Amino acid sequence: MTSVIQRQLFAILNETSQEGGHYAGVDTIKTRLLPWLGTSFSYATSGRLFETSLSLTQDSIEKERQLRQLATSQTFHLQELQEELTSTRLELDHVQQDLKAFRAQEEDSLRRLEHLSDCEQQIERLWDELTILEAQKSILQSRIARSRSPSPRRVRSRSPSPLPLRSFSPGRARRTNASRHTFLVARFGDIYSKDRFDAERILRAYIDDMEMVQRIIYTAVVESFQAAKMAYRQFKIRVRKTLSIGHTGPESLEDTVMDYIVRHEDLYDVQASVNEVIRSMNISPKISSPPELDFAVISSFIRDLCRVAFSMQTLIPPLDVAFGMDGEFFSETKYHRSVDSDYTAALVAYHVWPALMENDVVIVKGEAVTKRGALWSHRSRSRSRNSSRSVSPLLSHLPRSRSPSPQRCGSPRAEISAFEDGLLFTLLRLLSHAFFLLVAFALAWSLLIVSKTCSPSHKRDSYQSSC
Repeated sequence: MTSVIQRQLFAILNETSQEGGHYAGVDTIKTRLLPWLGTSFSYATSGRLFETSLSLTQDSIEKERQLRQLATSQTFHLQELQEELTSTRLELDHVQQDLKAFRAQEEDSLRRLEHLSDCEQQIERLWDELTILEAQKSILQSRIARSRSPSPRRVRSRSPSPLPLRSFSPGRARRTNASRHTFLVARFGDIYSKDRFDAERILRAYIDDMEMVQRIIYTAVVESFQAAKMAYRQFKIRVRKTLSIGHTGPESLEDTVMDYIVRHEDLYDVQASVNEVIRSMNISPKISSPPELDFAVISSFIRDLCRVAFSMQTLIPPLDVAFGMDGEFFSETKYHRSVDSDYTAALVAYHVWPALMENDVVIVKGEAVTKRGALWSHRSRSRSRNSSRSVSPLLSHLPRSRSPSPQRCGSPRAEISAFEDGLLFTLLRLLSHAFFLLVAFALAWSLLIVSKTCSPSHKRDSYQSSC
């Protein structure tokens, strides 16, 4: 009975090892348990069991050999992968070195291109100077010929021939007008959105009143455009006077002058304009500053504005900033309201940034602050500044308490105040128009009386009565 049970158990384990594959401990059963069972129970089994044990041992040896071959093949494959990875890294290093060399060549090419553009600008400038010199030489030769000639016939025979006409391309100013227009408008917007805040930060170190800081910056912008326009007119007059001496080209003199100015904007004396702007700001009645503040602290901001304003004068048509006045009606087409504005007010208290105009058309909107009672507060502020010139300017920069707008609180007093502001402003305008009409009518009536054909005494009496 024991032998039978052992044979059955051995058969079960054998079938289990054959069906299980390479998982769930089958290798252990094949390599360790089955050989032991075969040797331990050989005395109770027949020769068939011994053969089975021998076959199992051979199978285990074969499996071990296959495992060793598999491990060897995997090791060889891993070595191949490592060699391939090493070669890939070497190729990557070569590619990186090639990229560095390409970047160095690109930077060298850019430097050469910049140098070439500088050379082209110098060549253009030399050509312009050569044209002017040739014109002056032609005039001098004609004068010398006229002074040496004894008769008019000889003068005609010795008169120098006109300068040879060269084929000119369309004017540089007209060809680049659109691109320069786009660039200058964008630059004006950058000054408003970036450089303006830098100037405000510098001025806030000296002035606590934010309203006065914004007034100073607005005055700087307006005065910069005025100074740049004046400098442009003077520069244009000098260039026209010089080029008109020997101008013989197919282009008009005005186009030649404009091309010369566009090519030689670096000849603009921007520092003189900056000094003029600072001088105008020091005597401006709309702004005040402590004695320790020198407006030269924002000279870089003023210099950028002068350069942009000067370049805008070379456009066709030129660009300019809009005229603004405290107490004027707020225009939605020209200005944006500041965040601290009273959005129900109709009058402008003060301007933060001017609008950019082209032939009375708004290109870029400005910024303004609207408040109730702006007209009367502006007048009272102007009277207080004019009456307190001898007082220390530091007193004018004390922080003032700002109460919230009555309209925002919803009280009926705000509506009455708004109605009074509009009514008073309209009444003043009507009175001024009526006064001018009355004066015009009186003058017309006086001229009519004087022009009557009558006796001198009658004319005198009628004139006195009419007066």
